[in-house]
Amino acid sequence: GDSALYHNTTGTNNIANGFQALFYNTDGSLNTAIGSFALSKNTGSSNTAIGHAALFNKNTGDGNIALGDFAGNNLSAGDNNIYIGNRGGFGESNTIRIGFKNEFGEGQTATYIAGISGSAIAGTAVVVNANGRLGVATSSSHFKDEIKPMDKASEAILALKPVTFRYKQNLDPEGVPRFGLVAEEVAKVNPDLVTRDRDGKPYTVRYEAINAMLLNEFLKEHYTVQELTSALAKHEARIALQDQQIKSLTAALKEQATQIQKVSAQVETSKPAPQVVVNH
Repeated sequence: GDSALYHNTTGTNNIANGFQALFYNTDGSLNTAIGSFALSKNTGSSNTAIGHAALFNKNTGDGNIALGDFAGNNLSAGDNNIYIGNRGGFGESNTIRIGFKNEFGEGQTATYIAGISGSAIAGTAVVVNANGRLGVATSSSHFKDEIKPMDKASEAILALKPVTFRYKQNLDPEGVPRFGLVAEEVAKVNPDLVTRDRDGKPYTVRYEAINAMLLNEFLKEHYTVQELTSALAKHEARIALQDQQIKSLTAALKEQATQIQKVSAQVETSKPAPQVVVNH
């Protein structure tokens, strides 16, 4: 293509196919640019750009891959990024972006990846935030601020109303019975227990938060039962002691009654015999 690798000096093993592809590259090596303006401003190495203006603004940075028109076009500096049909960030590294959605909500709305459903694996559940970023919800204290006991905050779940339901046919043609909560109803109880869509409307219930609140309520009840059990054990111990004392007192009273009977018998035997007097 016209002006491809135009400024190259010491760079080696580069491939440029398209108008001004790798135009400003001087000493970068092992780059592949296919498409007009692809990697036009590049000075790094081991980058691959396929598509019109793919990685056009990338200056420094190595090991980036971009596929599609304007793919990675926003990147100015960064390493080891992969962009497929996405314009990328401005100065990021080690990031994968697939597909796009602009400020008007235009773009991909569904994702299908073969080899996931039905494939058993031991691992950590993957979550997604409102920006479409995938990851795992960490539990390490290194990522948390303002850690404090949940205390009474978990009592909000006592007002939740679990329901049974079926997803609409376009979501689940088989109509499998489901169990859960309704996001709008949960938001009325505690807005922090739902995530919201781009319009700010309740979209998903944060079941992981509810699970933690359930654990807190369970522990509170557990501690209450422990206290009641301890108090009951002390009460039963007092009753057992009182029973023992009553038994001891009863035995003592019986012993005293026996002694009294013996003394009474002795008194009776010691009385003088009755005498008959002749009355003149």
